[in-house]
Formats: sequence, C-alpha cells, structure tokens
Amino acid sequence: MFVYNAEVTQPYTVLTDSWPIQMTGDKSLRKLPSVDRIVGLASCKSLIDRYGRSRVVGATRKLLDHIRNEILSAGNGEDYALKSDEDLMSALSSQLKESSRPLLKKVVNCSGVIIHTNLGRAMLAETAGKAAMDTAVSCVNLEYSLKEGERGERDDILEGLITGLTGAEAATVVNNNAAAVLLVLNTLSDRKETIVSRGELIEIGGSFRLPEIMAKSGSVLKEVGTTNRTHLSDYQTAINQNTALILSVHTSNYRIIGFTSKPELTQLKTLAKSKSLPLMVDLGAGAVIDLERLGLKGEPTVAQTLDNGADVVTISGDKLLGGPQAGIIAGDSGIIARIRKNPLKRALRLDKMTISALEATLRIYQNPDEAVEAVPTLRHLGKPVEKIRAVAGKAVEILKDEFGGDAEVFAVDDICRAGSGSLPEVDIPSVSVVVRHKNMNPDEVKKWFRSLDPPIIGRVESGMFRLDMRCVDDAGQIRPRHES
Repeated sequence: MFVYNAEVTQPYTVLTDSWPIQMTGDKSLRKLPSVDRIVGLASCKSLIDRYGRSRVVGATRKLLDHIRNEILSAGNGEDYALKSDEDLMSALSSQLKESSRPLLKKVVNCSGVIIHTNLGRAMLAETAGKAAMDTAVSCVNLEYSLKEGERGERDDILEGLITGLTGAEAATVVNNNAAAVLLVLNTLSDRKETIVSRGELIEIGGSFRLPEIMAKSGSVLKEVGTTNRTHLSDYQTAINQNTALILSVHTSNYRIIGFTSKPELTQLKTLAKSKSLPLMVDLGAGAVIDLERLGLKGEPTVAQTLDNGADVVTISGDKLLGGPQAGIIAGDSGIIARIRKNPLKRALRLDKMTISALEATLRIYQNPDEAVEAVPTLRHLGKPVEKIRAVAGKAVEILKDEFGGDAEVFAVDDICRAGSGSLPEVDIPSVSVVVRHKNMNPDEVKKWFRSLDPPIIGRVESGMFRLDMRCVDDAGQIRPRHES
C-alpha cells in the first residue's frame, strides 16, 4: 500500500511489524527496530513474564509510534539520535509500569472542603470499610433468610436500622439520592403533576437539575410562587384533579436571604392531608443526628422532618451521614410498599458491599456519642480548632524540613466548608499551612503536591497555596513522598 504526503514528493511504504514505516531518504526511520526484534530481546523476557506478551507488544508499538513522531517532528531525521536497546527497554518498562498504576488513587484532602464530591465525598468509618471488604471477598446472605432457609429481601438488612434512627414506619434504599428522588416521583406521580416552589428548583454539582430528574421520572412539574417568596395559597391554587404530589426540596447547597417567605412544613402537611395528597421532602444532605452537638446549626434531621409532616423523605448516604454512596427513602409504610413494587427499584438497587458498609455505618449511630468520633465526616466537622492548630504546627515543621530554604512555610487561621450541598454558608473555623516557594508560583506548588504519592490536594486562595488541615488527623499524612 502506497501513502502520499503532500509535503513529501517521494512515496513512503507502510509495511508489517518488521518495518513499521519506511521512508526513502530518511535513515533514522529506516533504522527503527521492529516490534519483533524488541520483543525478542533477552532483556524483554522479564517484562513479558510480568505483563503478558500481548500487553508488551502493544506497548512496544506505542513506543515506536512515539519515537517515529519525534523523528518526523524534528524535521531532519538524519540528525535524530536513535535510542539504544537498553534505553528502549527502560522506556518500555516505564511505560508498562505507568499503565499499570490504578487510576483511582488515595488522596489527602487538604482542599478546605470536608465532604468533597470530586474526592469521593464521605470517608467510611473503619468498621464500615472492613465490613465492605469482608463482604466483597465472601458469599453472604444478601437475599437469603438464614432463619427460614429460603429467599429473602435486601431491604430486610437495613430497614430496621433506618426506621430505628428516623422513626419512619418503613424504609428502602437505592444507589444514590438522585435515584431515590427519581424512584419516588415515578412511583407517586408518573404522568401526573408534582407541585414545587420555584425557589426550590435546585441545580447541584455537574449541572444536575431537579426539573430534568422530574422529567425523566415521568412526573409533570408544576412550579408555584417566585424565586424568593412562595405562599401557602400558591400551593392551594395549583392543586387540581391531576395533582399527585407536593414536593419540598431542602435547599442544601444555597440560601435565599432578604425578602423571602415560604410555608412551614407543618402547613404544607395540613394542606396535603386536606387534599389527600402525599408530601415528599428531598432532604439531600441527610443528617440523622442533631449537629448542634458538633457546634453546627441549620440542618434538619430526618426524624424532625417526618415529625413535621413529611410522608416520605429522601437523603444521601455519603454526605452528612458519613456512609457509602446510597439513597435512603424513609416514611409511610404504604408509600414504601408501592416503591418496592416499582420495576425501577431493581435497576437502582445497592450491591452487597454498599449494603454492608451502610449497615455498619448505621449501627455506629445507635450510639450517637460513638458516632461523632468514629464516623470521619462527623469527626472532621466537629474537630476543635486547637487540635487542628497542633497538627498544622507539626505539618509546618515537616514541610520546612522538606523545602529547606527554598520555601517559606507557616500556618494561618482559615475557613473551610462542609461541602456537597451540606450546611451552606456555614463558616467552619480551620487552620491552613501556607507554602510560599521561591522558584514556583502557587499554581505550580499546587501541581507539585498533586504529583506526590499519595497526592495531596490543596487550594490556591488570595495568591497563596494552602493546605487546610481540618481533615488531616496525623501531620505525617502530608509528608511528601514521590511515586516510585
């Protein structure tokens, strides 16, 4: 096969692996070794034994393509210095090693956001992580009743724990809160109207919008009120024969302040009951204990929301609960029974590892005093500033030793956020370590810390690179280690 290049008057021929490309007049390209010769080198045998022949062959082709492009980009292939066999083996080994590294890596969260969606949200409690690991490598009674010796239900594992913590009549779980909202809407309001205040039509991370979820659920959105003010009469006027549900959405990732108004949940319940309509609350962040014990205010619990009139509540498992990604649906037993019969429920169900981790997390909450320390999310939210300052001081010494005279390192008082739509606008006092390098600008310092093993994720603010220490339990976590 002959291939022509507009800038080359002579044709060059694409051949087999023995000579990948041959161009008349270009000695460097003609001297490129074949894939077969490289793979046949004695020094390549150890790579084949470790990675397998097919991967080594593929990596070799990729390496030769890279060298070939370098030669063509150089413009004068006659002057290009070809790599020795030893250099080729070293480059091939590095390429294979790099491609074998996991893409999902442990990182150290010094971002100033405690429940960081981009960093995996909540860290599991140690017992929850162990439970997930044990379940992953074992057969378990996921849908098998040990008492009856026959098929059981997944919900049986978690329902009693959820109802015990929330006071709900019944509960079920799916794979995240968006799925929970989708499932409830589809069950209660498919092809019928759901009334929502305009001030609660939220958008969360990744351009995820409530109206779009409602459209996918089959429910028809009926907006009432205005962005800042919605009255009970707005809901009353909107109810018609096609209304199936009233939905209240906790604006967990923003606040509307100033000239505002909205009905109390108890008022909505009275209205919903008078019209024989269910009242749903998407609580989002999902606190199950009063966060005032951590010195934080403004986040309603599931139990409080149900007590105030909600028939069904949805929350996330990996936000304020501090568990794995999950969507918890709790409330009226009749509604939960209908949800369980929805065919979508199977498509959105949890796997055995998530159920195991969620069960372990919920069991910790049976003793709230234990939970505030054992659940990392709660521990980090409630950590005293004095404790953070002590860790930051040790971190300063570690980094001064690392950088020597090349950087100024010092601690500053700072503010962090809960994150992931939890406790919006709540300033949480913290302490950050600032690194001011002589030869790198703040963005370059940020990139350098990301290159470590494990990567350390900080932020640049006010022209300084900062490592917020609220989520760091041991200063040794920020000791720089480069990937080997």
